[in-house]
Amino acid sequence: MTEWLKAAQSQEKDYLNDLISLMKIPSVRDDDAATDEYPLGPRPAQALTAFLEMADQDGFKTKNIDNLVGYAECGEGDETLAILAHLDVMPAGKGWDTDPFDPVIKDGNLYGRGASDDKGPGMAAYYALKYLKDQGVKFNKRVRFIVGTDEESNWTGMHRYFEVEPAPTLGFSPDAEFPVINGEKGQVSLLLSTPATNAGDYQLESFAAGLRFNMVPREAVADVVVKDRQQVQNDFARFIDSNPISGNAEETANGLKLTVIGKAAHGMESEKGINAGTYLANFLDQYNFQAGAKSFIHFLGKYLHLNTRMESFDGAFSDPVMGELTMNAGILNFDPAKGGSINMNFRFPKGITPDQLEEVVNRVAEPLQITVKQGPAQAPHYVDPNDPIVKTLMAAYIHQTGDQNTKPEVVGGGTYGRLMKRGVAFGALMPNTPNTMHQANEFQPVDDLIKSMAIYMEAINNLVTD
Repeated sequence: MTEWLKAAQSQEKDYLNDLISLMKIPSVRDDDAATDEYPLGPRPAQALTAFLEMADQDGFKTKNIDNLVGYAECGEGDETLAILAHLDVMPAGKGWDTDPFDPVIKDGNLYGRGASDDKGPGMAAYYALKYLKDQGVKFNKRVRFIVGTDEESNWTGMHRYFEVEPAPTLGFSPDAEFPVINGEKGQVSLLLSTPATNAGDYQLESFAAGLRFNMVPREAVADVVVKDRQQVQNDFARFIDSNPISGNAEETANGLKLTVIGKAAHGMESEKGINAGTYLANFLDQYNFQAGAKSFIHFLGKYLHLNTRMESFDGAFSDPVMGELTMNAGILNFDPAKGGSINMNFRFPKGITPDQLEEVVNRVAEPLQITVKQGPAQAPHYVDPNDPIVKTLMAAYIHQTGDQNTKPEVVGGGTYGRLMKRGVAFGALMPNTPNTMHQANEFQPVDDLIKSMAIYMEAINNLVTD
């Protein structure tokens, strides 16, 4: 029997070299820099090109589809096993102790944007496939390692792949956690708009929090006109001291600039973050703001603050298999010329629909003259735990870790696995490793990444030689 961990350890040096070279590419989607040649901006395409050149040199058949998505292929057969990863990353944001795009290894941990989501795990799965190919394993399936370039936004690349290429028979995405994610909640964003109006002694000149809908805002900044600067500064200092946040108040020509620093987290687990935007709005809500500014502040400060389960809307919901409905207030902005915009991102189990969620939010929003528009939605996804792909992946994980008590899980995150009827997510975050996806100082233990490579080796081998 092959000693998969030793095989993975033999690949560590080359794996880290290739991984770090990819992590140095700041492959954040940039619509402002988009062109016909680079529809998502040049950096995601740069990462895609770098990966495909690597795979081509490693002896895979490769294809770049419109600088949006690509694949490396080996094996042959009537069925296609797909491994779906992504090369784009979240914006770095602030709060890093190291350069997010100059990866470093400290105390056995690899730090940098993409270490955990998803370059580290993706490359571990790629190296597992490469090792099997190089060892001459006879594949009874075609295997395509497919890489997208905007998983952190709207999946343009992977949707393009499924438009122009045959659908895989089965597959997994190394973009979550172990053991196996056989269920993913549905997703939808509700996009709220508030009037662009101010009135009275307290006025909101600007408010900005959040980088992406699926990321808890770490920082929030508001410029306000206030009646008594010193009183507001004193109130703000007390507010900062009595809450799990930091911040400061600066005097401006017209009033104050207030900054709150919280903690970023993945939007699927928004309760693990500290939403700087709703904290700032909660503070401002005590003052006599009026008109559209008041609607914006009051909605955030009363209804969205510390409310990831929609209790303040009387909208809490849970399914016995798929768990709770969750919400992340991810992008929060106000401009007196344009009005306010609020993105509420939901992860919902089966049993409730986006239309029902819109109705729940409307009951609160409409009296505040806030309009609600529903964004694109993804339905909940579930693969039976007895499906052979789930059982095969679980067996590989258990064999490599000795974890006999683990079971397949349902999560709020959305991965490419849901694009296939028999698709799941599989690693690479270990159960006892902190989840730093979408956060500053994102990291993965190097030993975990090598262990995950061994798990992927065994799992892929068993899927293509069964």
